[in-house]
Amino acid sequence: MTLTGPVTAPDLLQLTDVSKSFGGARALDGASLTIRRGEVHGLLGQNGSGKSTLLKVLAGFHEPDEGRLVLRDREISLPLAPGSFRDLGLAFVHQDLALVPSLSVTENVIVSRLASRGAGRIHWSRERKRVQEMLDRYGLTGIDPAEQVSRLTPMQRALVAIARAVEELRLGGHEGSLLVLDEPTAFLPRTGIDRLFALVRAVVAEGGSVLFVTHDLDEVREVCDRVTVLRDGRLAGTGTVSEMSGDDLVELIIGHRVQRHEAVHHVEAGAPVVLRAAGMGGTRLEDVDLTVRAGEVLGVTGLIGSGFEEVAHVLFGSRRGRGEVEVEGRTADLAHLTPDRALGMGMGFVPADRPAEAAIGALSITDNVTMTTLNRHRGRFGLSRRKMEASARELGERFAVSPNEPSMDMSALSGGNQQKAILAKWLQIQPRVLLLDQPTQGVDVQAREQIFAAIREAAAGGTAVLCASADYEELAALCDRLLVLARGRVVGELSGAALTKDGIAQQVLTSTSAPVTEVEIAEAVQ
Repeated sequence: MTLTGPVTAPDLLQLTDVSKSFGGARALDGASLTIRRGEVHGLLGQNGSGKSTLLKVLAGFHEPDEGRLVLRDREISLPLAPGSFRDLGLAFVHQDLALVPSLSVTENVIVSRLASRGAGRIHWSRERKRVQEMLDRYGLTGIDPAEQVSRLTPMQRALVAIARAVEELRLGGHEGSLLVLDEPTAFLPRTGIDRLFALVRAVVAEGGSVLFVTHDLDEVREVCDRVTVLRDGRLAGTGTVSEMSGDDLVELIIGHRVQRHEAVHHVEAGAPVVLRAAGMGGTRLEDVDLTVRAGEVLGVTGLIGSGFEEVAHVLFGSRRGRGEVEVEGRTADLAHLTPDRALGMGMGFVPADRPAEAAIGALSITDNVTMTTLNRHRGRFGLSRRKMEASARELGERFAVSPNEPSMDMSALSGGNQQKAILAKWLQIQPRVLLLDQPTQGVDVQAREQIFAAIREAAAGGTAVLCASADYEELAALCDRLLVLARGRVVGELSGAALTKDGIAQQVLTSTSAPVTEVEIAEAVQ
């Protein structure tokens, strides 16, 4: 199925018939991508479809087996020399942001310039002033150029990385530049996404183009003009967004229509309370009480900064809290709770930040998924690698981790497959309480459905599930009941027929301290 849109502008970039193999595995098989001048072009596909490999060919990280690049009507030899994309008027912002946490905002902004031109004498006061002007230019108020990046919020870090890339293009002076954003919204709240889209539109307004890589189809429909979809390393189709429905996009991505499921409710009347929290507090949380019954999926949401982001962390002891938590009669003071003790109480936790908190990328899949069950894999002379790898392979098959190669580094898996492996790590111990923080953030359509199925199966088996998320569609599909937080407190509860994507959006927006207009509600729902 190949879709094409009307020709409205000359092409900025043509990457055609690109193939790349790693060992015997074909990551790209004749893939192509064409980006027009002055457009926002979406690049879509499941995890493992070849998107990242194609980007790395364009950035000069990978040498393609074959392929052709034409930029501004000039053929460019492949492979590109590392770093030469800057001289061609290309800028990349990857999901890891490529910021150095121990350096200041100013040092991070000027580091690529220093690397390409040599340091020389640096006038730091002048550089900080220039960076402040850059931040002001892109509306990034509240960020100090002298602040260490590690002290910024995830949203601030993402916006600094994106502003840095836009500024490099502005200063490059190329007639028609290309900004490549690889999953830029994965860790951004709605306000951050709005700022990002404003930057994207500014690039296009100045004659540049943007390649926007994402799994979020709502974002595609909001900001992209056209899309290219890869499937299994090949071009599945290219189309004009305004002419395609959401179902059309999904079909291109996975190759068939997805059967839609209504939320399945597992809670039986009179089911016992498994998790109870009383007087829970944190950095933003204030005196929150909640209960979760056996087989129930309780959602927790709100605007960014409302405190909902802390709930799962505080309950698991990964962030200091206040109050008391009880799991099936076993109580703990949240001020002194540790993850080890929470695990001993029967809790499992899947945090949102996979690289930093959920997995160790440099270790094998085996080492990652067996961390919670090491006592099961002991032999006469210590841990049995054979037993560990057999267990990891069985889990990989059960949870559809692809490729199912336990010896691979965890970091080699796509985001969706990493998330399935992390879920497997926790679900194999059959926790009484499963705490989830943004469980399908940054994963593709098919992985999302597989993760939903695993969560539903756990709930059906009697596990009490708490899901903290800003994804209203996810919450509507998974949850039996939902708590809405504002200013650190529970301000609303939804269940039954009221628990829809639209209903959640309206409840969240009307529960803030400031009045919300009907237009804002409509925009949030869309």
